Amino acid sequence: MSNKVDMYNLIVETAYKMFSKNGFEKTSLSMIAKEVGISKPAIYYYFDSKEKLIDVIFVGICKKIELKFTFTFENIDAKGFKQFMLSIGYQMIEDQENDKYFNKIFNEYILLATRNEKYLNRLYEIQKGFLKSYYDLVNYGVKIGAVEDKNIELKAHMLVMVIDNISNFIMTGFPLDYRGIWKEAINSVIKEEQYDQTLTI
Repeated sequence: MSNKVDMYNLIVETAYKMFSKNGFEKTSLSMIAKEVGISKPAIYYYFDSKEKLIDVIFVGICKKIELKFTFTFENIDAKGFKQFMLSIGYQMIEDQENDKYFNKIFNEYILLATRNEKYLNRLYEIQKGFLKSYYDLVNYGVKIGAVEDKNIELKAHMLVMVIDNISNFIMTGFPLDYRGIWKEAINSVIKEEQYDQTLTI
């Protein structure tokens, strides 16, 4: 493959899968190079260390996560709010089901964060952003009359914890009705009259 950008992307994609399957410690640059089909010296043209490759993948994963909780909801009315909330979780579940590597490699970064403050701080900021986005979303639901003005922060945090744990269970391959679980979580924060209007959703 002569295109440098294509080779760079292939190395990143291959490393992403191999790190997910084998872990960071059991995956070397030479193993990645062999899988890609280039020599170990050749891979150093793109990444001068395994740590640099790990960093590049981490940056990409962080951006991907942040996009998932960047919500645009200003034009949603009370009747459409439940469907919007459902679609957020359903999309995340679908993404998890389609990418069998994501949770495993993300857990590698969580382990790495226990001994590397750089990763710990970045993951902490992501969690803060995740919680804030759901708080803003639930608070918006209160303003439009779709959510009761009570325990807003707790409701937001519950939804974050539910979707996060759904991701963990998907990783194990445990057969649960994840969409049904998310729907029940959403029903618990939507006002009863709004829930009654959307029973067919």
